[in-house]
Amino acid sequence: YVYLPLPGAVSDPWKLMLLDATFRAVQQTCHLIHYLRLSHHLIVLNYLICTFDKLKSVSSEDIKITDAVFDGVEVRVFEPPAKGDESLKRSVVYIHGGGWALASARTSLYNNLCRIMAESLNAVVVSVEYRLVPEVCFPEQYHDALRATKHFLQPDVLAEYSVDPSRIAISGDSAGGNLAAAVCQQLSKEENLTVRPKLQALIYPVLQAFDFNTPSYQQNMNMPVLPRYVMVNYWIDYLNGDYGLAHELLVNNHTALNVGRALSFRARLNWTSLLPPSFKKSYKPVVQATGTEAIVERLPALLDVRAVPLLADDATLARQPPTYMLTCENDVLRDDGAMYARRLERAGVPVTLDHFHDCFHGCMIFTVWPTDFSAGVKTRDSYIKWLFENL
Repeated sequence: YVYLPLPGAVSDPWKLMLLDATFRAVQQTCHLIHYLRLSHHLIVLNYLICTFDKLKSVSSEDIKITDAVFDGVEVRVFEPPAKGDESLKRSVVYIHGGGWALASARTSLYNNLCRIMAESLNAVVVSVEYRLVPEVCFPEQYHDALRATKHFLQPDVLAEYSVDPSRIAISGDSAGGNLAAAVCQQLSKEENLTVRPKLQALIYPVLQAFDFNTPSYQQNMNMPVLPRYVMVNYWIDYLNGDYGLAHELLVNNHTALNVGRALSFRARLNWTSLLPPSFKKSYKPVVQATGTEAIVERLPALLDVRAVPLLADDATLARQPPTYMLTCENDVLRDDGAMYARRLERAGVPVTLDHFHDCFHGCMIFTVWPTDFSAGVKTRDSYIKWLFENL
């Protein structure tokens, strides 16, 4: 495969090329194990990631780290020490990425991110350890994230952790950003909640499976570390589909003009009106006149707003909290975030769109040697700065 970016296209290009080549080699090994019917490739891949990267729950002088269970869902809690006469702290519920199938709140990449957040913000950070594909598929990851968040938002639980009920943010990256957005939307509909999040902060989130030919999907279809076909396969795994559907999804046959169930959603994801010219460039929409309605019948979650938050109606969007949206130019998901930000703005929600021209998908968690990227430090610091100023 020859699709790596030219030097200068992203920050630390050669390091990114090495990371991508390593990850692809590991993936190929895992697929071979799957082919031999020894185990599911995602189980093997996640086992390798967590085996080499897992940290024990060890507290330090600065941050207390404990593992707990919130309404049946495992979480890792990061608590900074009390400072002076401060009685209550702000808090962030964080949902990790990994295509709904990989990584963990306990891996060093996310452990390090949440520790730095807790230290920098003097905040209690709750990192959700939701169940993964293939153990479970949609909607179980969503249910795990929602249950853990609602448990934490109970006044007695917040009091246990000395958290200020008026200063709580919901956040996540990539697939975790998808879950964070879906959780925020559901929380906004529940009338009996006494505590609601003040903010949501979404890091290069995956928000739609309606159009796999947005300008960013076309521009970055072969970009490390998330080429387009890999993102499509993550969706298929999450929705418990068949890889044989991948090609039809790639050409948007599932949302063709003759697919009646998709028609009512088309205006909510019209990137020609939602994206700025600098994102649209000269790309053209890919809209099939005739497609395959059976795809949506087999995978109805393709149009389920719990899986696809970008398809939510305007009334739901108007109830969302002030939002931070981080996007990267060299990322197939750039336009997912940009379109959601624009729709939220149109619904009257204050939005900060923080776009990075030389960064790539997943960069924010890569800040520690040997996968230390300047892009990771830059995006992480900007994200934490916004939380510090607004939470």
